[in-house]
This record gives sequence, structure tokens and C-alpha cells, in this order.
Amino acid sequence: MPYPAPENDFLVAHAALLVQSYRRLLRRELIPDSVPGHSISYQLFHAPFAVLSHNTADEPVFNYANLAAMELFGYGFEEITAIPSRLSAEPVTQAERNAMLAKVAKFGYIDDYSGVRIAKNGRRFRINNAVVWNLLDPADVYQGQAACITDWVFLPAGK
Repeated sequence: MPYPAPENDFLVAHAALLVQSYRRLLRRELIPDSVPGHSISYQLFHAPFAVLSHNTADEPVFNYANLAAMELFGYGFEEITAIPSRLSAEPVTQAERNAMLAKVAKFGYIDDYSGVRIAKNGRRFRINNAVVWNLLDPADVYQGQAACITDWVFLPAGK
């Protein structure tokens, strides 16, 4: 997937999938559509909270990250969209992450996920009350999962 930019309207089709799936499942807005002068895809890419998604592969790979997510995880767009999403969690928390993803797959979303994640440089951070939801296209075909992270705390080294 190319880097979100004005030339591709900040990946308008994928942004629409993220925003519309969120609205349909959670019955609330991820990005208000009333901000004049910028498209929803621009607003999503520049949002003050982190948004990531992964695809439907057997080992899902990130296929989107907004600027806040890239900064939080410490990857550029091409880097983050080339790695399996499981690498965002430490090996000791993989079982917890897998259980959460299974719950999302079953119920459509969760809005209270908390867990420890790891950035590219090894720095650990705790996310609190993240929303994780299924991505469903207009025909209800499963297209992956996404996460919105609004609250995180960096952890001291070695903890």
C-alpha cells in the first residue's frame, strides 16, 4: 500500500473502510465528517490518536498506520506495513493478544483493551482502553482488524 499522501487522497478507500466499519459496529464516529477543508482520510491520517489496521493473512501484516501510530511505534509507513502485527506485542503477551483478537472476531469489536506493546526501538508502552474492531466492507466481507489507541503510557526500561 502506498504512503498516504495528497496524491492518493491519504488512501481514501482504506480510510473509508476504517471509518465506516467503526461507525457501523460502534455506532459512533471515529472522525467527525463535519470538519471543513479536509477529507476524512486526511483527518484520520493526521488525527491526534493512533490508528492501525492489519490484513486478513494467516499471519496478519499491518496495512495502515496514521502519523500518530507511526510515531508511537517508531516505524515509517513502509516499515510498519511490512511487519506482522503480532510483532507489536512482546512474546510473553502473545496469548493475551490472541485472545483479544479472537474476542473481536466473535463480537465485532471491543472498546476496553489494555496491554503492553513494544516500539521498534524496544521501548515498551501500555495502551489503555483501546478500541479494536473488525473491518467489514459494504458487502460484510471481512477485511481485517483495526485499532484506535487514545491513551498510552511509556514504561520505565526493564519493567
